[in-house]
Amino acid sequence: MRTLIVEDEFTSRMVLKKIFSAYGECDIAVDGNESIEAFKLALDDKYPYDLVCMDIMMPNMDGREALQKIREIEKEKGIKGSREVKVIMTTALDDPKSIVGSYMEGATAYITKPILKDKILEEVRKLGLIE
Repeated sequence: MRTLIVEDEFTSRMVLKKIFSAYGECDIAVDGNESIEAFKLALDDKYPYDLVCMDIMMPNMDGREALQKIREIEKEKGIKGSREVKVIMTTALDDPKSIVGSYMEGATAYITKPILKDKILEEVRKLGLIE
C-alpha cells in the first residue's frame, strides 16, 4: 500500500508514518499544495497512491480544498469509482458541517484526532487496503 500523509503538525505526521510504514511506502506533504504536487507526480509516474491521509486545517491550502483538487485531477484523467484514491480526513474538527462537507467533497472516511492506531487501521481495513 502506497500512502500519502498530508499533515502540517510534526507529531501527527510521525505517528501516521509509523503506523503506515508497516504496510508499505509512505510519502509526506506538509500542506495542501504539496499534496497536490505529490499526487500529480505519482499519477504521472504511473505509481499512484492507494491512500491519502489528509488533515483539514493546514496553511496555504486546507485539506478540503486539496481533496476537491485531487478529485478534479482524477476526473480529468478518467479515474473514477473504485479506481479513485481512498482519502481519510484526519482532523480535530468533529462538527457535523466539517464531516458532511468532507464526504460531499469526496472523502472516503473521516477520523477525529487524536489518531489512534487501532481506529485508523480499522478504517483502512474497511476500505479493503489491508487485511
